Amino acid sequence: MNILVTRPSPSGEMLVSRLRALGQVAWSFPLIEFTPGRELNTLPERLSALGQDDMVFALSQHAVTFAHAHLQQTHAHWPLQPRYFAIGRTTALALHTASGIEVRYPLDQEISEVLLQLPELQNIQGKRALILRGNGGRELLGETLVARGAQVEFCECYQRCGKLYDGAQEAMRWHTRGVDTIVVTSGEMLQQLFTLIPLWYRENWLLRCRLLVVSERLANLARELGWQDIQVAENADNDALLRALQ
Repeated sequence: MNILVTRPSPSGEMLVSRLRALGQVAWSFPLIEFTPGRELNTLPERLSALGQDDMVFALSQHAVTFAHAHLQQTHAHWPLQPRYFAIGRTTALALHTASGIEVRYPLDQEISEVLLQLPELQNIQGKRALILRGNGGRELLGETLVARGAQVEFCECYQRCGKLYDGAQEAMRWHTRGVDTIVVTSGEMLQQLFTLIPLWYRENWLLRCRLLVVSERLANLARELGWQDIQVAENADNDALLRALQ
């Protein structure tokens, strides 16, 4: 098994290092990189406006990393009054480490649908919610919270930027190296990978690779694009990906 990990730095490189330590052949090929979001400067004021039982949602580790760095730079703090939620265990740990505050998160898959099943999110009429995220992304969480009566705001804490590659050159490189397993952790990256690789390599190599994804939603997208050998990891953290690659 020759593994190509497309998740961004530094988690992509960390997964590759762990795979190699176990004797696996693996390479890192990050498809996107992150820069500070356009709305970070509004974050301290928006956090301080939240009251008792209002809600803060962190949708990724990157949102936490950029948000916390900005709060430190501006000598601001994570307020104690609101309740904090995260999309999954890894993001919750990052937010708890940054804030010292208890963070609620779904124990199953790291997707909005499961997060929205938490008992604390069923009766939220009149509450305010601040969602920390990157540019773009799914709207399901915000739309559902609004439908349940919450007042929802978003704060773009980081931007995802696609890395520029020569598709033919990269396809030749990974095909020649015998890559037969590819790890993809978002729909955006899956679509980017599919578009990047030229048609001949797409049909004769890319779509024949085993694909490891992190949700059934991603698996369905992969099937629509033409993949057949698809595995779904328990969640999106490196521990779960490592278990799936054993």
